Amino acid sequence: MEGKLSSVAKNFTPSPIQELSQLAQRCNAINLAEGFPDFPAPPCIKEAAVSAINNDFNQYRHVQGICDQLALKMKKTHGLDVNPLTDIAICCGQSEAFAAAIFSIISQGDEVLLFDPCYETYEGCITLAGGIPVYVALEPPQWTLDPEKLMRSFTSRTKAIVLNSPHNPTGKVFSRDELEIIAEGCRRWDCVAITDEVYEYITYDNQKHETIAKLPGMQERTIITSSLSKTFSVTGWRIGWAIAPASAASAIQNIHIRITDSAPAPFQEAALTALRSPIEYFETLRGVGSGRMEYELKRDFCMKLLGSVGFRIQFKPQGSLFLFAELPKDCLLSDVEYVEELIKQAGVVVVPGRGFFHGNESCKYQKRYIRVAFCKSEATLNAAAQKFGELINAKACPKILY
Repeated sequence: MEGKLSSVAKNFTPSPIQELSQLAQRCNAINLAEGFPDFPAPPCIKEAAVSAINNDFNQYRHVQGICDQLALKMKKTHGLDVNPLTDIAICCGQSEAFAAAIFSIISQGDEVLLFDPCYETYEGCITLAGGIPVYVALEPPQWTLDPEKLMRSFTSRTKAIVLNSPHNPTGKVFSRDELEIIAEGCRRWDCVAITDEVYEYITYDNQKHETIAKLPGMQERTIITSSLSKTFSVTGWRIGWAIAPASAASAIQNIHIRITDSAPAPFQEAALTALRSPIEYFETLRGVGSGRMEYELKRDFCMKLLGSVGFRIQFKPQGSLFLFAELPKDCLLSDVEYVEELIKQAGVVVVPGRGFFHGNESCKYQKRYIRVAFCKSEATLNAAAQKFGELINAKACPKILY
């Protein structure tokens, strides 16, 4: 059968990250790698899902109420007028919404701009569509956007640009000035912005997420993708959406139907409860007005923890659920080697940074970062801190200590 595999399948081979994940499982390592919470979703949302199942919302289904709620949120949050009947496609998570958006826009040979580092699945979707990824490097350590570099990257073949803000893996929230620069490029070169806004409500230190679609001339050329997953701690529900001009939303919906037919019906029904959550819920995500250890506090906890073992954290995450930390200055290991030793010696797993870089491999910094997910329970974070503490006290494995 190996000889029958397509060229795409042959190119999609296991990454070092997958191999490290298997090692982590064998070592029963504490998981600070994957970006999903290990604590319960809000009770009212779970109860809504159970109620939907018990009330037999279990067959193929489209819940128009989700679209109605999303349209209301877009108006209230961003001042955008979205027609819930024509401008929204409900998909199986943001990942499918993004893939369907790419498939709806990109043809063979079209170029798509991506900011580097970036989430690894973007490239795969573009390649499957026959497009050509073109990477625009963000400059470390502040992950700065160079306007001239961006503008030089546009060509007559540029069809779209992908914008993920708040950003995975760095935690960067693109500023209004940066959005204006990106929008200017889109307007000048007549290309589409495809956004990934799954962390839209998870920002820190008075930062606020803005969608590029609200800028002049951009709503008609923007496809917004997002989901319930991160905001409501239900990454396994697979309820996401694309918000776009009617022609693009219709194309995305048609592609979705041909691939998966319907998003999970009971979770669509439960999504109505989630999307109707009061504003106080979104504030508690950031640690505002809550006695629980929420995300802003979790971020600060992990920054202090990593700093204690020599990591250099020159950029404080402004949003998302991740820290992108540089290896200790005197550490001679690469990111992959470091993570392997961390699993073996401390029983903690994080993600090597190189999986997020796709541009010039000669840049040494591309093998000097690790990504840490801090969307974990207090028990998990405290257990990881204890493991690091034991490592320091025992003066074990000096290769991974400062």
